[in-house]
Amino acid sequence: MRLKHLTIASMLAALAIAGCGGGDGETATTAAETTEARPTLSKAELISQGDAICAEVNAAVGSVGASTASAQTQASQIAGLYDNMVASLLRLGRPTEADGYGDLIAAAEQLAKAEGEVKLAAEREDSAALEEATGRAGAALESFESQAAIYGFEQCSQGPSAPTPAPESGGEEGGVEAAPEVEAAPEEVAPEEAAPETGGAGGGAEEAAPEEGGGESGGIGPG
Repeated sequence: MRLKHLTIASMLAALAIAGCGGGDGETATTAAETTEARPTLSKAELISQGDAICAEVNAAVGSVGASTASAQTQASQIAGLYDNMVASLLRLGRPTEADGYGDLIAAAEQLAKAEGEVKLAAEREDSAALEEATGRAGAALESFESQAAIYGFEQCSQGPSAPTPAPESGGEEGGVEAAPEVEAAPEEVAPEEAAPETGGAGGGAEEAAPEEGGGESGGIGPG
């Protein structure tokens, strides 16, 4: 009987220890399974940050479209840009004003799915599949832009923007400017010297020539 009681006591002690251990394991498991909540932000913050993302993507898509790469390469690059855009928008978190946000995210996820099909068809170099996928992606992009406009986005509701051409270097626009006219300096007139007066006093006048045959000198006297 004594041995039996000891055996029962040992079993109870073991169960008690196991129970305590189980409690600790459950606590650790619960803590590990707890995930951080998605960040929350206001509607204005979401629009501001989201438009910044869409503006960069629109400029990048416009640059790819203006490149000389093949159609398949362009389609693959553009699909990757839109896929990253949707992922970045989702990482921003759920706004506190969620009215209309669900429709926007549904359209964004549909765009990412369609662009994924475009990228896959481009990588496989399947022209027929690429054409079909591009058409679906175009419709999905229009739907996303429409929902973005309804929610209040500006850049996310617009399409790709063409790259801005760099200003040409060189002279000024409008041709060469004419040199300013230089006014001619006024001509200096030298003062006129006064001509010497003739006939003035001081020996300047001509002496009168003596009259010929004057007087009685050399005449024949009477008789």
